[in-house]
Amino acid sequence: MRIGLVQGVPAALMAATLFGIGTPLAKLLLSSVSPWMLAGLLYLGSGLGLTLYRRFTKSPAVHLPRHELVWFIGAVTAGGIVGPVLLMVGLVGIPASGASLLLNAEAVFTALLAWFVFKENFDRRIALGMIAIMAGALILSWPSEAHFEGFWSACAILAACFAWGIDNNLTRKVSLSDASWIASVKGLVAGSVNLGLALLLGSHLPPLPNLMGALILGFVAYGISLALFVVALRHLATARTGAYFSVAPFIGAVLALAMGEPLTPSLIFAGTLMAIGIWLHLTEQHHHDHVHAELEHAHEHVHDLHHQHDHAYPVAADVSHSHLHRHPALRHTHSHFPDAHHQHRHKS
Repeated sequence: MRIGLVQGVPAALMAATLFGIGTPLAKLLLSSVSPWMLAGLLYLGSGLGLTLYRRFTKSPAVHLPRHELVWFIGAVTAGGIVGPVLLMVGLVGIPASGASLLLNAEAVFTALLAWFVFKENFDRRIALGMIAIMAGALILSWPSEAHFEGFWSACAILAACFAWGIDNNLTRKVSLSDASWIASVKGLVAGSVNLGLALLLGSHLPPLPNLMGALILGFVAYGISLALFVVALRHLATARTGAYFSVAPFIGAVLALAMGEPLTPSLIFAGTLMAIGIWLHLTEQHHHDHVHAELEHAHEHVHDLHHQHDHAYPVAADVSHSHLHRHPALRHTHSHFPDAHHQHRHKS
């Protein structure tokens, strides 16, 4: 059984589940909180919650290598600053019905950038699975009437999705670092930017019970979800993680169904398409002879197929630990995903 399948897929699906259930719950807060203010509070709740968690658990400080720091600054800038600003500009001139559909472009841009810019491996099966999942997401978000007037506003929203696609791919570059730290920093930056924009637009902080509700919901649906998303990136790489995460709208729709909304043919059809897409991804068999170049880095690991090094002290095979370690050059054959240890070229 591949490690990525055991650890990455559950992490991605749990991230999608937490994010998906956050949507119908967040709707309950919109009666007293403006949408932009709520977005700021949700992101801020994720950052503050994870920061407190790290403080409470006495998590070690994170020191990114200089080359990874550049990737992380780029990810935070694209996803926490540029994306929200572009989305705000776009929402001013386009109805919500059109915006909700355009926001599906994030998963598309994420996959295209991963495949064609960052050279992440994919095959016809993975591409078809991605198409099936995205088709399901489009069906779920398609309103009775979709309005797209405002060309430049639509372009701004698509540009925001492109920024988040860059964010997802750059975050993958640092995904071996502490996931809770990565998610906390991104949450604090995105929360501060969104909250500041909301206040500039004239929004006001909600009553204390609603404020606390939004922060707590943000910690669970955004903070923990994002940390799990980073863990999935570590094992599955960007496009595959994005595909699994794209089932979040279906999770939200199922919760809304449990809360009293009617079962519709579109929900059944979308769920079927997403199930087919997930099945295509779960049954992927990428298995060939490949070479690992010599590599030295630090991250949390156990002594598995790719981590066979000595220690000055005894370490059990199944105990997770973190330190600087070296991977010697290695050639072997096994099933794998395009994770941090499998960045090799393919003949086709």
